[in-house]
Amino acid sequence: MAETDKDDLISIIEEDEVITDIPLTLPMMPVRDIVIFTDMLLPLFVGREKSLHAVEESVNKDGFLFLATQKDPAIENPETGDIYRVGTVGRVLRMLKLPDGRVKTLVQGITKARIVRYTGKKLYYRVKIETIDESPAGEVDLEVKALMRNVREYSEKILALRGEMSADVTTVLDSVEDPGKLADLVASNLKLKIDEAQELLEIIDPVQRLQKVNSLLSREVDLSTMQAKIQSEVKDEIFKNQRDYFLREQVRAIHKELGEQDDRAQEIEEYRKKIKRARMSKEAGKEARKQLRRLDQMHPDSAESAVVRTYLDWLVEMPWSKKTKEVIDIKTAKSALDKDHYGLKKIKDRILEYLSVRKLNPKMKGPILCFVGPPGVGKTSLGQAIAGALNRKFIRISLGGIRDEAEIRGHRRTYIGALPGRILQGLKQCGSRNPVFMMDEIDKLGADFRGDPSSALLEALDPEQNAEFSDHYLNLSFDLSQVMFILTANITDTIPSALLDRMEIITLPGYTEDEKKVIARRHLITRQVSENGLAAKNFAISPGALALIITEYTSEAGLRNLEREIGSICRKVARKIAEGEKGPFKINRNNLHKYLGVAKFYPEMDREHNQIGLSTGLAWTQAGGEVMYVEASLIRGKGELIITGQLGDVMQESARAAVSYSRANIQAYGGQAKVFDSVDIHIHVPAGAIPKDGPSAGIAMATALISSATGNPVRSDVAMTGEITLRGRVLPVGGLKEKSLGALRAGIHKIIIPTKNKKDLTEIPRNIQRKIKYIPVQEMDEVLKLSLEKGPSAGKRIGKKSNRKQ
Repeated sequence: MAETDKDDLISIIEEDEVITDIPLTLPMMPVRDIVIFTDMLLPLFVGREKSLHAVEESVNKDGFLFLATQKDPAIENPETGDIYRVGTVGRVLRMLKLPDGRVKTLVQGITKARIVRYTGKKLYYRVKIETIDESPAGEVDLEVKALMRNVREYSEKILALRGEMSADVTTVLDSVEDPGKLADLVASNLKLKIDEAQELLEIIDPVQRLQKVNSLLSREVDLSTMQAKIQSEVKDEIFKNQRDYFLREQVRAIHKELGEQDDRAQEIEEYRKKIKRARMSKEAGKEARKQLRRLDQMHPDSAESAVVRTYLDWLVEMPWSKKTKEVIDIKTAKSALDKDHYGLKKIKDRILEYLSVRKLNPKMKGPILCFVGPPGVGKTSLGQAIAGALNRKFIRISLGGIRDEAEIRGHRRTYIGALPGRILQGLKQCGSRNPVFMMDEIDKLGADFRGDPSSALLEALDPEQNAEFSDHYLNLSFDLSQVMFILTANITDTIPSALLDRMEIITLPGYTEDEKKVIARRHLITRQVSENGLAAKNFAISPGALALIITEYTSEAGLRNLEREIGSICRKVARKIAEGEKGPFKINRNNLHKYLGVAKFYPEMDREHNQIGLSTGLAWTQAGGEVMYVEASLIRGKGELIITGQLGDVMQESARAAVSYSRANIQAYGGQAKVFDSVDIHIHVPAGAIPKDGPSAGIAMATALISSATGNPVRSDVAMTGEITLRGRVLPVGGLKEKSLGALRAGIHKIIIPTKNKKDLTEIPRNIQRKIKYIPVQEMDEVLKLSLEKGPSAGKRIGKKSNRKQ
């Protein structure tokens, strides 16, 4: 030991004997994750450079080292503010250098001390300390003895719960008579947090420290008791499962000896037979057998076995090889389609073409058809008729409002309650791999954070890809190439272009008045008479009454409202019969209002006489074609343009183009050059509550405006459609067939159309062309010659009024 000044030494006396002299200035080593108490003997692994220098300095001199705990163990190089000031003076008893450069030391706590100041920080921390003398416990009274006994009992209980209790431990605890030493001994073996252990170290009074240890022991007993209870329950459950498994294996062995099968083995064998009968694809069969082996090795009551069992049920019940046998007879199929649906020649021809090709090439892929048309024209019922004509099963799902991609592709099996998508669910339900699969409302698909269902449909509706359609739940390829997909929509604008490209669009524009009469006679009246319990011999609707229902009680491209009105008549007749009235009941034009009330539509109301500034345009809507009236009025003002009627951007641009054309050419039509300078122009398209858009009202707006400016009335028996340019050219528009039907419903038989739309007349049935006179035009001059009557010049009248005012 190095020599040290006597004034710089402290004598530690125990049992009147000097143990050693401790210098006041010592090397200091910060320790992590532990607080060292007096009389504590523990190994420390030293690896930080400053700590290694401190240990070497200690060993080279007298072996004393000051040990203080870091406030934050994560700090690699703590500063003075990161170290507690109260610690323990320890002595290095042994030191061993390890191959990795670290040092293993055996340290014993000697006495508590407090840092007075840091005297060195470069190579290692060197501190000047002052020891902390504990106040003597004095004579141990009854209360302190009770406290010490309680601490011993708590300690023994905790050790017993941990399974660490032994006779030696009891002897050691009983041998400690000093309250402070007992508190330090127990605290050093408790799993305390750093701040709790440091708080104990800094309590000087032994009795207070023992009381603190007692409260911590009480908490630890509760925690250890609960931990032991949990471990016991887990062990009991494990033991029960092992016992059940052992007994179940014994039962299985007994059944085997008796030549019988238990339920478990019977279930596995049944699945094995189902897999064989399903005639799956090679990939699916391999996966099914793999999952069956997993199920056989699982505990039957486990949650995972239920998931595997459900997956196997889906695999064996999917129609991997089951399909309906087709009866391809073109004449029979044509008769079946004609029987259920009147008209619709183009669609019927397309179905018969498919059947013809199918007959010649049985391996052809199923088409992807999309029926586009207004509500009530028979899109869904047509799909059912096609399935009947093909002798295939029919499935229908509605896609309206679907926003989750999993509705199409299915959920992953990791989710609770996972299922395949709607496509595979439908195929399982019908039990055939070649049904007619109808998806309604494809134009009303949504998309949100859960995915885009329309993108998921791209694979299913692509004939080049759907032979290996992959559902997230099955995670196997399923062949959809034999499925005939038929989709329905009211409009194509909202269908994504990539999806639209995969479909063959077939338009159903609606029915004429004559077609509605035939369909009502063949189908609607018969069905409503049957549904309302009437007898055909006691009920009849005259042709005149039926025509009146179509023209004055309904205004639609389809047939839904027509069937509702017929149903309403049938219900009123049924009530009369139920009240005792005798039939027969004949519905004609004279008594129709008694059943349906006053007429709801007056198609010729706005065409009673020709009017100035009122032209008749034609519009295409989701419900079919409709007549659209355009009003123009000139009001004294400063030449401003007022547009009302909830017109969209495109329609407003058409209105501005019509105004510009009228301003530039008004003199050619008998108006004054400056007639628009002193007036405001108001263009209105009723009804104001309905949004409208599109370019096809351009010539109607220009006609109404020039009529107002010249005073020449517009012929009310002429409708028109076409886009106008600033030079007066008439450009083509779409939806001519739907607009023609709308004109017929309104009683108009003369339509002005752009010359470039003449090619579209081939798509219009001949019975419609016989009722409507189509007049093709190229320039606005031709439109005005056909639509305006000769009358006094309004421009001249306005000019004369201006002169009188001057």
